Amino acid sequence: MRRLWFFLTVGVIGTGILVSLGVWQVQRLAWKQDLLARIEVEIAAHPVPLEAAFDPQFRRYAPVTLSGTFGEGHIRMLASRRNIGPVYRIIRPFTPEGAAPVLIDTGWSPVSAPVMGAPQVRLTLTGNLDAPIEADGLTPPPDLADNTWFARDVPAMAEALNTRPVLVVLRAAPEIDLGVTPWPVDTAGIPNDHLQYAITWFSLAAIWLAMTTYFVRRSVRAPDPKD
Repeated sequence: MRRLWFFLTVGVIGTGILVSLGVWQVQRLAWKQDLLARIEVEIAAHPVPLEAAFDPQFRRYAPVTLSGTFGEGHIRMLASRRNIGPVYRIIRPFTPEGAAPVLIDTGWSPVSAPVMGAPQVRLTLTGNLDAPIEADGLTPPPDLADNTWFARDVPAMAEALNTRPVLVVLRAAPEIDLGVTPWPVDTAGIPNDHLQYAITWFSLAAIWLAMTTYFVRRSVRAPDPKD
């Protein structure tokens, strides 16, 4: 009898824990879907002047418009495009009228393509603010000799190009050819694995319950001789 109660107790507690973890992931899924929907609305909203996107605080993904000129220099960041392979993100300094320079992620170009010089004309750009956190302890340091970076480390890139640590990602090509294809901000890079996690926890709960049922039935058929 003691063995039977042991299997029942462990089975109920274990199943309850696994089911609760699955329910938690379902709740997280709803939260993430709502978050992604709100981000998508923000991305597609009508652009505002750059400085307005900092009032009252920095709005990541806010669509902005700014007019000014590109500065000298650029950064090549090694990335990958599905069905294309390795590419370079080309990031340039840009000085908005009446404000300090910022970083502009102009888009991507094939690794074999030469980087065009910055057009020295007044341009009006439309993009989205972003604050990507791509660099971590495993990210190689930039190869400054080859001007190749491996993550969009905004503070480090800003220091290298002498700009504010502000990144605007173009969402459409400007009126002049920059030699790149825009790579707009979207939600594709934001992980949303909560459904898979929920399925995993519920599956483990079902397996745990099945194992409990199996051992309980064995205990009933073969009672412990010590009982």
